Amino acid sequence: MSSEVILVVEDEPALQETLAYNLEKEGYSVEVAGDGRSALDAARRLQPDLILLDIMLPEMDGFEVCRILRKETNSPILMLTARDDEIDRVVGLEVGADDYLTKPFSMRELLARVKAQFRRSRLLREEMAKVKEETPEQEALAFDNLVINITRREVTLGGDPLQMKPKEYELLVYLARHRGQMLSRELILERVWGWDYIGDSRTVDVHIRWLRQKVESDPANPLRIVTVRGGGYRFEG
Repeated sequence: MSSEVILVVEDEPALQETLAYNLEKEGYSVEVAGDGRSALDAARRLQPDLILLDIMLPEMDGFEVCRILRKETNSPILMLTARDDEIDRVVGLEVGADDYLTKPFSMRELLARVKAQFRRSRLLREEMAKVKEETPEQEALAFDNLVINITRREVTLGGDPLQMKPKEYELLVYLARHRGQMLSRELILERVWGWDYIGDSRTVDVHIRWLRQKVESDPANPLRIVTVRGGGYRFEG
């Protein structure tokens, strides 16, 4: 049986009950919340392993809940939206969601995405444990005033620490380890998000934009992370 805890944030009682029932059937421990403020309270109390978050919520919408939680937790957030608008998906990614699903969706697809998120979380933990085990001395990648401390999982610019979301950090490390190479969006998506990620390559563009805002002197004219027209991106250091 699984020991993972999932917080389901959904204000429609029938769907809330259906989601909880099917997730518990898979062996997950499930807690529910019906509005934005209750979701924040529950997330802080439970520290869930994954959060299913509806966008249209009373009290506080899912975008705002996601924005707040992303500053407090690294738990994967899977957003649920009733509209198939691209703007919803893009905004969801920009506030820190890891994935999104448009209603109506099949329970089979939802469960597949939940399992994919947990697989990625487990692989990341195993990779970090392996790095810690195999790297007794601190490993760091330095590019002028930008330093990525792999052992401590920290990034500094001019000596000042940079606050980064988990995927921002993983993306920066992947780019830095392949300095000078043109990396396609599809390759980046596969290596950083995993081959089973169901989203599209716009996820990469959003995270590249975030990184540029943090590591570039002039994000509008990037020198460190450059765009290769018709190809992808290249890290120059």
